[in-house]
Amino acid sequence: MRELLRAYFSRRTLVSLYNLFFTLSRKLLTSFPLSLLMPKSNDDDVAQSEAVPLLDLVKPSLPISFPIKALQDLKSRSYFDSFHFQFNRSTVPFRRNSDCLPNRPRVLVCHDMKGGYVDDKWVQGCENEAGFAIWHWYLMDIFVYFSHSLVTIPPPCWTNTAHRHGVKVLGTFITEWDEGKATCKEMLATKESAQMYAERLAELATALGFDGWLINIENDIDEEQIPNMKEFVSHLKKVLHLSTPGALVIWYDSVTVRGNLQWQDQLTELNKPFFDLCDGIFMNYTWKESYPNLSAEVAGDRKFDVYMGIDVFGRGSFGGGQWTVNAALDLLKRNNVSAAIFAPGWVYETAQPPNFHTAQNKWWSLVEKSWGIVQTYPQVLPFYSDFNQGFGYHVSLEGRQLSDSPWYNISCQSLQPLLEFNEDNKDIIQVTVDQEGKNVFDFSEQHLNNYYEYDSAREASFNGGGNIVFRGKLKGDAYFTTRLFKPHLQLSSSPITISYSVKSDETSNLGILLSFSSPSLETKSILVAPEDPIRRFDDMSLQCLTTSVQTVSEWTVHEASLVMDGHTLTEISAFCYRPENSTKSAEFVALLGHISVKDHVQNQQNPEILLPASSWVIEAHNVELVPGNSSSKILRVKLEWRQKDLEDSAFTRYNVYAENVKSTDLRPRKVLEKPKSETVLLGIAHVPAYYVAELVVESDVKAVRFMVQACGEDASLGKLDEALNLLVDLEGLSVNHD
Repeated sequence: MRELLRAYFSRRTLVSLYNLFFTLSRKLLTSFPLSLLMPKSNDDDVAQSEAVPLLDLVKPSLPISFPIKALQDLKSRSYFDSFHFQFNRSTVPFRRNSDCLPNRPRVLVCHDMKGGYVDDKWVQGCENEAGFAIWHWYLMDIFVYFSHSLVTIPPPCWTNTAHRHGVKVLGTFITEWDEGKATCKEMLATKESAQMYAERLAELATALGFDGWLINIENDIDEEQIPNMKEFVSHLKKVLHLSTPGALVIWYDSVTVRGNLQWQDQLTELNKPFFDLCDGIFMNYTWKESYPNLSAEVAGDRKFDVYMGIDVFGRGSFGGGQWTVNAALDLLKRNNVSAAIFAPGWVYETAQPPNFHTAQNKWWSLVEKSWGIVQTYPQVLPFYSDFNQGFGYHVSLEGRQLSDSPWYNISCQSLQPLLEFNEDNKDIIQVTVDQEGKNVFDFSEQHLNNYYEYDSAREASFNGGGNIVFRGKLKGDAYFTTRLFKPHLQLSSSPITISYSVKSDETSNLGILLSFSSPSLETKSILVAPEDPIRRFDDMSLQCLTTSVQTVSEWTVHEASLVMDGHTLTEISAFCYRPENSTKSAEFVALLGHISVKDHVQNQQNPEILLPASSWVIEAHNVELVPGNSSSKILRVKLEWRQKDLEDSAFTRYNVYAENVKSTDLRPRKVLEKPKSETVLLGIAHVPAYYVAELVVESDVKAVRFMVQACGEDASLGKLDEALNLLVDLEGLSVNHD
């Protein structure tokens, strides 16, 4: 129904109907429903909400992200009293050499996916491996999380992964229709009230680690309150810039300086006063062909701060959106203004064939061909990627499988390769990011009833839940290269170490080709490979042989060191080839599990990963034991930890494990002592806290030992036997009956 409305109704009519629906539905639902330890999907939440008790946000429960729906809740700062507050902080800092936006046409992407807070609301992840994700961060500068609630706070998973890729993240402040007009009247009653609400929004962004706000006033306001609206906007920008350097306030082209809800579709005297107070303006997407150029002329030196909207669903957008989105992008690029892509979730929501993974790559390739790559990464060392897209069918650690359950947690997404989409499949080698069957989910017509086909031969991962698969035909004397990353890494006299993991047979070899630029802009390539293919490819590059170690899981880790003083690393590519004298021309298959680049000096100066458990403090809070099925019980506990001498942890990721203890000897486990039972990975935390919501313990279990393993930026880990641990004695707990 929603897609049919989008196709046949005008924007004003559709927005009216769409938001009326959301307003009514949100009045019926005043909170989020309870769920299990690893919730599967959001699809049934509304149906379940009538039968399941509504969640008290102050009481301990599985951490969720949620919006602020009432002005009073924003004023009272009740969000900070929520049990969920500390779990919603982004801990990944913004990764770019400058906090300022680049001085060029930019790309803003506005999320707008099924109303927001779907699978992504589960802060510690969920089991819906088919949840929506984005991995084309190298094609955007700003990401806006959008919903139709008053204050839309981005779930930390989006901020974590966007920051990792150098993309700023904004929340949305929106008022709509009669309810929105009443909200504005209260908010803008005085200059002081306007300033106070601006300060509340700035406080939220700073405390939670995202980068600012999109301000969307989609209702009429009293003209006499326009001065206070201007004060609200200017004060928000002022406070945010003081607390978060590089923060952004972007105005949406909606209400005018006369107080009328009147979309302009271009920069005019009716919306420019708001533009002058903000860091940019997001233009409504029903603009005409001449409007980008006219807006650029009005903006003058700030033309890159004009973001012309493009609705991917195509409702009145120039060029029609959808698979012709490049028509609008091409025009905007020619007119030297920025683009605001609205609702790229169209690919997912409308189940574009043949499957989401392929359709997503195909759609974003249109953006790349039109606009080009806007992000270069990595820009700092250490660099590490295991190509994890934030979902999968299992979790591995150095080739060993820790979990065989499906999962979804975008916070876990590592730096994404810049693979070129090739719809014609003419390359001799096909290159895909494999998430254990995710890339072959079938959204074709015969599979629309929530039935997915996937390849039963799921390949194991080296780390996380994915890898890059190289598959095709390769003759004995041929080779194949494809780009993986486009870094901008200026190197010093300190040696760097390149390592990567491969799983293949003896006839399929995989090397890493590094491209450098010298201070005099001369180019140089170095092939890092386990064998010497230079005799056949000596016109390409210099050779750097690796030392190789094969793991028990049949992954081989290759490693090499080199010094490139004064050079800049500009591209990392894969290099596929056959061993010398190979006559085999059958299928070439190789899996790439990870790539890392480390600086020797930097590693020696940052030994945090080796910190002993004695330098940490770990505590258990909100411990509760309730009856389970049969003779079992369910343990609920909030774990919190910190480094003794640091206010904030230096780590942004922790593996959390549990181990049943059945012995009556509950003394601290010795380092060399083998565990008495299986150690189970519970999940991954991105803040120094983790809530165990539904841990089933059998009647013979006397205690549960929790272990927290800090993970370095380069994926380095301390030994699990030496990890921070805490024993929770069950025999001293009373059983509560819910």
